[in-house]
Amino acid sequence: MAQWLEGTIVENIHWSENLFSLKIDANIDTFTAGQFTSLALDIDGERIARPYSYLSSPDQRPIEFFFYAATGGVLSNAMLALEANDSIWIKQQSNGFFTPNEVPDAKNLWLLGTGTGIAPFFSILNTDEPWQRFENIVLVHAVRTMTDLRYQEIVQSLQQKYAERFRFLAFISREEIEGTIKGRVPAAIENGELEKSVNLQLTLEDSQIMLCGNPDMVKDTVKLLKARGFSKNRRRTPGQITVENYW
Repeated sequence: MAQWLEGTIVENIHWSENLFSLKIDANIDTFTAGQFTSLALDIDGERIARPYSYLSSPDQRPIEFFFYAATGGVLSNAMLALEANDSIWIKQQSNGFFTPNEVPDAKNLWLLGTGTGIAPFFSILNTDEPWQRFENIVLVHAVRTMTDLRYQEIVQSLQQKYAERFRFLAFISREEIEGTIKGRVPAAIENGELEKSVNLQLTLEDSQIMLCGNPDMVKDTVKLLKARGFSKNRRRTPGQITVENYW
């Protein structure tokens, strides 16, 4: 059973009223990009824990996580109030199979995320493996408002480093912002807008797709992709769709 370690808050970045990131100093075991760990606080005599994916890559310190403080979310709202040098519990070992080594080879890798579900994709993209294995990588970040569209400095860094091999597309569901798509990812797959916007085709032969975020987005997108012949990726039966609900 994984051990709890006491970490120290290095920085609490408040992006908006409910959106924030924590940078944490902790002597954790090595993890694989795309994996998650558990964070916890002792609240009213009870240790309340929840799993979260790393946004930082394995070689980056301090480690970083991306959160949305949900209404009624006891842990997320308590973490929102943390300050530098406060303590937080973190599991020493990490878990999860939402990692590039679980994804079969292909020409194009599509990373489709909503909200804070974008975190494991940034962890993955800041490692060498995906760039060594895939010719083109598409990152989609779907949010409610422009205020929720964070970590654009990472996006710009990847665009500078990998040029035409990297394509980024933002979806904003509640505002009309130039250069973004208003609406939901499944609708843009169904009407062809997603593929047209990045000038790539979702094909069985060339595509691997990783989905992370809102379970409704994941479910609806998987349904549409299956109707086009794509299948879930499993170790015994490799396919083209790898999913993780992030809620």
